Amino acid sequence: MPPRNDDSFENEKIERLRRAMYSRSLSEHLGERERRELEPEKEVVPDDWKRDKGPVAPLLVAPRRMNILRTTLWWLLAIALIFFVGAIGFFVYYFSLGGGSSGTSNSNISIIVTGPPQIPSGEVTELQISITNNNSAPLTLSTLTVTYPPGTKSPADFSTPQLTYPIDLGTIEPGETKEGTVKAVFSGTAGEQSDVKLLLDYHLSNSNSIFTANSDYAFTFSSAPLSLAVTGPSQSVSGQPIQMTLNLSSNTTGPVTGVLLSAAFPYGFQFTSASPPPTSPGLWTIGTVNPGQTQTIQVNGVLTGAQGDNRVFNFTAGTPSGATSTNLDVPLAAGQFATTISQPFIGLSMAVNNATGSSVVVAPAQKVTVTVHYINNLSSPIQNAVVVAQLSGVPIDGTEVSSPDGFYRSNDNTVLWNQTTTNGALSLLSPGQGGDLTFTFSVPDSTQLTNVKNPSISISIDAAGSPVSESGISTNLQSVVDEHIAIASSLQLAANGLYYSSPYGSVGPLPPQAGIETTYAMVFTVTNTTNQIDNAVVTAVLPPYVRSTGKESPSYENVQFNNDTGSMTWNVGTIAPNVGVNGMQPRQVAFEVGFTPSTGQIGSIPVLLQNISLTGTDDATGQTVTVTAPNITTNLVGDTGFNAINATVVAPNSTSNATSPSVSQ
Repeated sequence: MPPRNDDSFENEKIERLRRAMYSRSLSEHLGERERRELEPEKEVVPDDWKRDKGPVAPLLVAPRRMNILRTTLWWLLAIALIFFVGAIGFFVYYFSLGGGSSGTSNSNISIIVTGPPQIPSGEVTELQISITNNNSAPLTLSTLTVTYPPGTKSPADFSTPQLTYPIDLGTIEPGETKEGTVKAVFSGTAGEQSDVKLLLDYHLSNSNSIFTANSDYAFTFSSAPLSLAVTGPSQSVSGQPIQMTLNLSSNTTGPVTGVLLSAAFPYGFQFTSASPPPTSPGLWTIGTVNPGQTQTIQVNGVLTGAQGDNRVFNFTAGTPSGATSTNLDVPLAAGQFATTISQPFIGLSMAVNNATGSSVVVAPAQKVTVTVHYINNLSSPIQNAVVVAQLSGVPIDGTEVSSPDGFYRSNDNTVLWNQTTTNGALSLLSPGQGGDLTFTFSVPDSTQLTNVKNPSISISIDAAGSPVSESGISTNLQSVVDEHIAIASSLQLAANGLYYSSPYGSVGPLPPQAGIETTYAMVFTVTNTTNQIDNAVVTAVLPPYVRSTGKESPSYENVQFNNDTGSMTWNVGTIAPNVGVNGMQPRQVAFEVGFTPSTGQIGSIPVLLQNISLTGTDDATGQTVTVTAPNITTNLVGDTGFNAINATVVAPNSTSNATSPSVSQ
C-alpha cells in the first residue's frame, strides 16, 4: 500500500465535512465549535546541521608536570619489574644450585620427649629424648640444650639448682636417630602445670649459619614435696591475742633443701612473736626438711576488726630460684587459715570517775573510783567467771585501795573478783546477764610525783570463764579491756598585792585616802610539778579606778596592758616540770599599779586586780589546764608588816592613818 500523502489526507477530511454539512440527516447534529487560535509556526530543524568549534581551552591540555609524572611512573614500573625478575632468578639459583638445594628443613627434624604426664614434685624424674634427622643433608655440630623450669634440682644431691643441661650430639646423618635420657628433680605444687624446653642448634656442611629446632614437654605435678597445715581458733576477739600453729612436713624420699616459709598477714593483724622467730618480717628460713620430718612454727599476734569480719592468713613454703636468691621464688606448698572476729565472750567496759574513753585525766591526790561493767555475750551460760584488775604505772598506796565486792592483793597490785567475793554472782552467768564491779584508790600527791615525768596509771581488766557449750569456741575464754589514766600536772598560780614589800617602793597613804593615789605592787607566782605546760597565759583585769604605772619586772617577761579595756596579759609560754618545787625557782612577774579611791569607796575594801586566771595545755595529757587566783584587794594578806586596819578606804586627812602619806621601800 503506497504511503499516504499529507495533503490528500487533509483534502479527504474537508470533503467529509462538506458532505456532512449538506446532509439532511447529519446537519442538525453539527454545532458550532470553539475556534482555536493559530499557533506560531515552529522552525523546522534540518536533519543535518553543523556548528563551528571554538578554540580548545588551555586548561584542557595536560601540563608539563603531568608528563614528568608519567615518565617517573614508567621508570618505577621498570625498576619493580627488574627486581621481580631478579628475585625469581635468585630463588631459582638457591634452590637448584645454592644452599637451598640441600632440602634441609626444621619440619624434617623430629624431637620427641617421652615421660609421665604427671610428675611427683621432689622426686627424681627420667625423660627419654629422641632426635631424628629426616632431611637429605647431615646436621653438623649439633647441640641439644634442655631448659628446666625454676626450682629444678640436680638428682645427685637434691640441692644444686639445675636450670639448663647442654648435650653435644655431634653430626646427625640423614635418617639417623639419636636417643638419650635426662634426670632431674622437679619442684612445684600439686596440680601446677610446667614444661621442659628443648632447643637443637646445628650447622649445615655448606653454610656457616646456625640453625635451630625446638620442642616442649608439658607435664603436671601430681603431688608436692612439702605439705603445710595451719591450725588456730575459728573465732577470735578483736584486740585479743591469737596464736596459729604451722606444721611443715616432707612428702618425698629425699631431703628438700633451702626451704623458706613466707606469711601474708591480713589487715588488722599485728605480729608480736613467733617460735622460732622469723629471719625477716614475714619470712622464716627453714633450711633442710628431711624425709618424714615435720617442723612446727607458732605465730602469735593481735587481730583487730569489727564483729563479723573474716580474716584470712596465707602461708607459702618453697625454695629460692637460685643459690644466691634470698626470696621464695618456687612455691612448693601452701596453707590457709581463716578466722571470724566475734564480740568478746564477756563484754567488759570501764569507767573512771564516771568518765570513759582514752582521755581520762585525774589530778594528784585525787580519789578515783573505777567501775567495771561485765556482760555474757554468748548464747550459752558461762560458769566460774573471774575478773582481775591490774594496776600499773606510778606506785599506788595499797592502804588506799578498797573494793566492796572484791579482794585487793598487795603483792601484785591487783583487785580480784570471783564467785566467792561476789557472793556467787560470778558462779554462773546466763546469756545476756551482767553486772558492775567497783574499787577505789588515791592518786599520789605532788610530793610523791616529784621527778616523775608524765606520770600515769594503767588499769587492765581481764575476765576468764568456761562456757557450758558453744560450738566452735575454745573452752578457755578470755577478755581484756585496758584503760590509761593520765595524771595532770599540779599547776599553781598565786597572786599577791604588796605595799611594804613592794620592789618599787610604795607612794601614798595607807590606809588609802579618797582622792589621793596609793601605789601597790602586784606579784604573780607560777609553780608546776610533773608535766610540761605549753602556751601558758595569765590574764587579769584592772578596775577603772586603778591604773598601771608602767613599772614591770623582770624585763624579759612578756607583760602587756590594754588601757582601753583595763586588761592585763602575761604571756608565760612554756612552763617546765618541777618549776617552783624541789628547790627550783618559780616563774614570777611583778608590776606596779596606782589606786585613787573616790569618796563613794570610803569605808570599803576595794578590789585592785580581778578575774585572775592561768590557762595552758598539759603536754602529757593534751588537755587544757586552767587555774584561777582570788582577786587582790586593798587587804594585803601576806604583806610583811601589813595590818588589816589599813585595808579600808578613809576620808581625806583622816587621823586614823596607820602610816605616813609617803612610804618608800
